[in-house]
Amino acid sequence: MCDQTFMAATFGPCDSCSKASPLMNIYIKSEAINYCSFCVEMMACQGLQKGETLASLKKESENLKKKLEEERGKLNDVELHQVAEKVEAVAALSLKTRRVLKGHGNKVLCMDWCKDKRRLVSSSQDGKVIVWDAFTLNKEHGITLPCTWVMACAYAPSGCAVACGGLDNKCSVVPLSLDRTENLAAKKKSVAMHTNYVSGCSFTNSDMQLLTSSGDGTCALWDVESGQLLQSFHGHTADVLSLDLAPSETGNTFVSGGCDMKANVWDMRSGQNIQSFESHESDINCVKYYPSGDAFASASDDATCRFYDLRADREVAVYQKDSIIFGASSVDFSLSGRLLFSGHNDYTINIWDVLKGTRVSILFGHENRISRVRVSPDGTALCSASWDNSLRIWA
Repeated sequence: MCDQTFMAATFGPCDSCSKASPLMNIYIKSEAINYCSFCVEMMACQGLQKGETLASLKKESENLKKKLEEERGKLNDVELHQVAEKVEAVAALSLKTRRVLKGHGNKVLCMDWCKDKRRLVSSSQDGKVIVWDAFTLNKEHGITLPCTWVMACAYAPSGCAVACGGLDNKCSVVPLSLDRTENLAAKKKSVAMHTNYVSGCSFTNSDMQLLTSSGDGTCALWDVESGQLLQSFHGHTADVLSLDLAPSETGNTFVSGGCDMKANVWDMRSGQNIQSFESHESDINCVKYYPSGDAFASASDDATCRFYDLRADREVAVYQKDSIIFGASSVDFSLSGRLLFSGHNDYTINIWDVLKGTRVSILFGHENRISRVRVSPDGTALCSASWDNSLRIWA
């Protein structure tokens, strides 16, 4: 999303030639180095074989990509909506706004449900993180952070802590207390440190590890207790805007999407990029695993949502309509996986039949773009966060 993306231009001495110039932050074997553009070009040329040039290698890379797409195409025997032709259509839905959560003084940028299915956390451009009781609308905790644009927040699996981060390039973990008068900001602990803004965060299946994505083009796995970097993931060529962890308890993979229009699947143990998908025509704002963990969906500024099957290693469905011209900012699945909810920049939430690829309903109510949609852990409600400073619970 162009108006939610920030670039940090660094100027200083190059680590190679020592000349003061604009620097590129790159990683070699997980070590961050700052080189000027000339030294990056020189470094790239040093590993060339006789007769090779950067142009010839780029051409070879493109040819290999084409061959890979051709091989994928040979396996593309039938479309998902054709397989689902005989499946009964989804009955009419009557989702209504049941709660409106007001309290933020600026755009709500992110939210996440607690595993107890009742509480949720939200973060905003006003620099505040609020923990809500979705039943009573009570604000249980309010945390003020030192910077505005708190772009990411996540509830810990135990429900005893929340993580949050944004334009300060850090991701912090805040333990929650039963004493509502306690100053939680004083107990905040910085865990992750990137070289650009933090766009997303998620706890793994325990409170002890935290996964982050950043505008520096990387994702990283951190130990919460020590703040140590356990694994870094390099493969995106632009800002990473979203990540999602595989749903199984033993899952060791996650998916990320970003401004390079790629969705990458990663192995958390090795740090390797094991699958990559390039079919969007603009930034990928959100990625979300299918409940079974065998597929995932993505939302993009190209006004489409796409569905990828990891076993078939390809895109199997596109959710779009000619009348939808505004970008999709967030996606989530219903508990069964039959429905896909997508939040858009035209202030609406579209509900799609995953199998048939058709839109089954549309939700109106927000007065600005939707930044996040999340289905509650028990599947009974949907929460949406918006730039109109509010959150809505739909059921």
